[in-house]
Amino acid sequence: MIGNVAFREIFDVAADAMFILDQDGLILEVNQIAYEQLGYTKAEMVGRAIADFVPPPLAAATRDRLANVRKHGYLIFESAMVRKDGSVLPLEIGNKVIEHADGNSYYGVARDISERKRLDQALKESEARFRTLSEDAPEAIVIHDLDTGKFIDATTSAERLFACERDEILQHGPEYFFAPDQPEGTPSIASIQERGQRILAGEQMKFERLIRNGKGQDIFCEVRLVRLPSANANLIRASYLDITERKMAADKIEHLAFYDSLTDLPNRRLMLDRLDQALIASNRSAKFGVLMILDLDNFKAINDTKGHDVGDRLLIEVAHRIVSSVRPEDTVSRLGGDEYVVLVEALGPDETLAASRAEMIAENIRIALTQPYVLYRGEQAQHSTSSIGVTLFRGNELAIDILLKQADMALYQAKGAGRNTIRFFNPAMQAVIESRSRMEAALRNGLQNGEFQLHYQPKVDQEGRTNGAEALLRWMSADQGQVSPVNFIPLAENTGIIIPLGLWVMQTACAQLKAWSESPGTCDLQISINVSARQFHEANFVGQVFDSLKQSGANPKLLKLELTESVVLEDVEDAITRMQQIKALGVTFSLDDFGTGFSSLSYLKRLPLDEVKIDQSFVRDVTSDANDAAIVRAIIAMSRSLGIQVIAEGVETEEQLHFLKENGCMNFQGYLFGKPMPIEELNRLL
Repeated sequence: MIGNVAFREIFDVAADAMFILDQDGLILEVNQIAYEQLGYTKAEMVGRAIADFVPPPLAAATRDRLANVRKHGYLIFESAMVRKDGSVLPLEIGNKVIEHADGNSYYGVARDISERKRLDQALKESEARFRTLSEDAPEAIVIHDLDTGKFIDATTSAERLFACERDEILQHGPEYFFAPDQPEGTPSIASIQERGQRILAGEQMKFERLIRNGKGQDIFCEVRLVRLPSANANLIRASYLDITERKMAADKIEHLAFYDSLTDLPNRRLMLDRLDQALIASNRSAKFGVLMILDLDNFKAINDTKGHDVGDRLLIEVAHRIVSSVRPEDTVSRLGGDEYVVLVEALGPDETLAASRAEMIAENIRIALTQPYVLYRGEQAQHSTSSIGVTLFRGNELAIDILLKQADMALYQAKGAGRNTIRFFNPAMQAVIESRSRMEAALRNGLQNGEFQLHYQPKVDQEGRTNGAEALLRWMSADQGQVSPVNFIPLAENTGIIIPLGLWVMQTACAQLKAWSESPGTCDLQISINVSARQFHEANFVGQVFDSLKQSGANPKLLKLELTESVVLEDVEDAITRMQQIKALGVTFSLDDFGTGFSSLSYLKRLPLDEVKIDQSFVRDVTSDANDAAIVRAIIAMSRSLGIQVIAEGVETEEQLHFLKENGCMNFQGYLFGKPMPIEELNRLL
């Protein structure tokens, strides 16, 4: 059949399997490589139909293709043949019609494409894995062609993020989905485009961007751009991660850090930052600004009588009225409680004119806050007024804390002037501030250096026997000598120094009780100590009492805590709970200065009191003032009816003592029995 010697040589040494078929598809010739690839001998193949060596599903297609070869003269297609061992060999086959004298036959070349098929399958599997990873990834992924400016591919996640079908996404570039209003610091489109070549060179880029999707929703995204390897195009892989919830959470945290949770006004932290910026701006412009501190004159009464819900609604309404009384660029903040700060800038370079404008703003606020408050529909309107302290500033020579103290001093001056009024800080008050600052530092040093002492004033019964003493704090300052409690106790209260100072008093008194317990003549003596409001309402106050008693070994029954009405009234329910916890330790309570406040049987009968102390202001004129005498009799009678002991303080004359005894008072304290004295002197007296 094959007569040409050259063709025969090529046929035998060809790298691909070669077949010659007759016009009916019978194998006439097969080259050596075909035997090797299929595993048959020449005798097993020659004379058989080519269709016998293809997988059964392909047999019919093989016959059809031979017919197409006859029709067209040449055909290339993919097929397969079955090896002798039963495995299938994928092939790319080219068939050509050969015309000769005996009729037509077919010449076929079959190339082994096993490796190509394997690579194709691996690529498909890789693409499938990549597609699966892309679809399941939280990021929306798109491929951006820098040459056309459009997306050329997009994942299903991108369809969800952009709220568009894939075909619609591929009609646009990234700019189409960028929201028009971007957060501060977001890179511009131009800057992103400028970095395109650097990204193609291997640089990566990450930024945040506000995306507006097909539904008109704005979504915060973290965008990452990286080069996508490509031989024929400049491609960038862009991933968009939705960080809207993260941004909202971060914004919420930041808002909580800088804004008051009740009124949504700037809190102290943000106010201090804005005040610092205002001082810098004032220094540049040489214009005056004003700082105001105000609080409500009767807020506590409303809060206590109407409840915290009403109090909170009042605070919110006050915030709205203050904000409405100033310019949008001014700062209104809430420091806490019922205290607000107003910061107004750029009032002009003239001090007199700036002061006039500041007064007008403050007066507008004051008037706004005097109007009735209808906090709940159908309920009676509430009324409140405010006191406002004002201080001017220009430049940043004065520190922030000094300005705040100035405004605070002006506020106290407004309260002292009758409330519902405005007062400006004046330079004469600066000396008071500086004196308070020096005393505050001296107080702290004095506590560290042991400059405080306890003096004890005896208490006696009807027989004149000493049954205890009141411990009174004295300060022997190294710089100022003896400082009156009238001067340092209020400052200690305001600055919080009263808390460690009060703890020292308690520990010292307990230690003295332990020392007295060693002697039969003093083992039954009581010591009473005064407890301030700040000390009493400290979260760990009950624990401090317990620790002081435990560490000293003192008998709890001999320790008496004296509270004023203001301490109890600050939070009656909390006071009762704390008192009961301390009573459980064995400690007793006395209500100090009874009769000077707003005493009420409604709470007095609920308090776990052991004693009330008649204030010395009533005792002083008890023998000459009928009103004082009547008040004292009423206090004694009321206390006896409640089963509470009574002690009168400030007893200085025999006449006072006689009146008190006649009316049933059993215990006394005052200069008639002894002044406050050091412990050594009291021990000698005892």
